[in-house]
Amino acid sequence: MRVLVTGAAGSIGATLTTALPTLGHEVVGFDLVPAPEGVDIAWHLGDCTDPDAVDAVFAAQPLDAVVHLAGHPDELDLPGSLSSHVITTAALLDAMVSHRVSRFVYAGSNHAVGRTPRRGLDRDMVGVDTRPRPDTFYGVGKVAAEAVMSLYADRYGLDAISCRIGSFLPQPETRRHLATWLSPDDCVRMVQASLTTSAPGYAVLYGISANRDAWWDLEPGRDLGYHPVDDAAAYADQLPERPEDEAEATWVGGPFAGQAFYRPALTRS
Repeated sequence: MRVLVTGAAGSIGATLTTALPTLGHEVVGFDLVPAPEGVDIAWHLGDCTDPDAVDAVFAAQPLDAVVHLAGHPDELDLPGSLSSHVITTAALLDAMVSHRVSRFVYAGSNHAVGRTPRRGLDRDMVGVDTRPRPDTFYGVGKVAAEAVMSLYADRYGLDAISCRIGSFLPQPETRRHLATWLSPDDCVRMVQASLTTSAPGYAVLYGISANRDAWWDLEPGRDLGYHPVDDAAAYADQLPERPEDEAEATWVGGPFAGQAFYRPALTRS
C-alpha cells in the first residue's frame, strides 16, 4: 500500500516513516519542512491548508491511503485551530475524492472529549459514543475534523478512521499517563490496523496502549483490529506523585481542561 503521511517530520511521523515500510507499505512524506537527515522516501514540501499544493502531491504519484498527522500540536485561537485541523482535513479529503483514494487515517485527539469529568467514571470507560466535549479550541478543531470525515464517508463512501490519540511518548512521564499513554510500538499497531481493517466506513478508536488504568474504551479499536500490547502500569513505580496530579485527573483532558487554557476564541487587534 502506498501511504501518504502528512506531518511526516513530526514525532509520530518519524515513527511511522520508519516502521510502515517494514510492514510492506511504501511511504510518501508531506510536510512544511524537508525530510530529516537519513530519511530516504519520496518527500513533498507544502502546506496542507493549500488545496492546490495538496492536489499536486496526489497528482505526482498514485496513492492508496492517507495518514493525516499534520497540524499545530498546541492551542491556538479558534480560527487557527480550525485552519490547522479542519481545513487541512478537508483539503486532503477533496484530493482523495478527485484521485480516487479511499482510506483516510486521522490523528484525532483525546481532547475531543477532554472536558468529560473523571468523577463517576470508575471502570465505566469513556466510549466513542460519548458526546463531544472538547476541552480547548484544539479539541474543537479535532471534533470538527471528525465531522468532515463523517460527511465524506457518507457522501463519497470513503473509509475514514479517527484515532483519538492520548499521550504519545517513549514512556509515561506523569501519573496521568498511566491512563493515557500510547507507546511508539502500539502507535504503529494502531495505524497498521486502521490502514488494513476491512471497510470500516467512518469509525473512531482511542489511541492508547493496553493500560491497566485506562479511562477510554479500547474495544472499538479491537473491533477494528487494533490490539495494543504495552501497559503504562509497567512504569508506575518510576512515577513520583506530584501536587498537580489530582487536578490533572479531574477531567479526562488533564491540564488542557484547566483555566490556563481559558481564552477568547478570537484574537483582537
